[in-house]
Amino acid sequence: QVQLVESGGGLVQAGGSLTLSCAASENIFFFNVMDWYREGPGEQRELVASINVGGRIDYVSSVEGRFTIFRDGSKNTLFLQMNSLKPEDTGVYYCHGRILTSDYWGQGTQVTVSS
Repeated sequence: QVQLVESGGGLVQAGGSLTLSCAASENIFFFNVMDWYREGPGEQRELVASINVGGRIDYVSSVEGRFTIFRDGSKNTLFLQMNSLKPEDTGVYYCHGRILTSDYWGQGTQVTVSS
């Protein structure tokens, strides 16, 4: 069973930084795509950043220039470096990965940005 385990969330002041980690139980290059999603209070889950097996990266416009998605194959870990955090970045951040037609999710990690 493929497992994704997030860590790195926490409470930070506006303007601060956090780095989220997503440790995979499988070789991360087995995933067609790996993503970070977030779910704000009372909001739907939205795609924040994604990286596919070929290295193509996409961001939602609201985080462009502030967040960086990257991976470390030697650790089978996906990261999300978040800088210049804003209160509207608050939410539960989920790691997602797809292998062929199967989707896998982590348990989520809470990020709270205070103003």
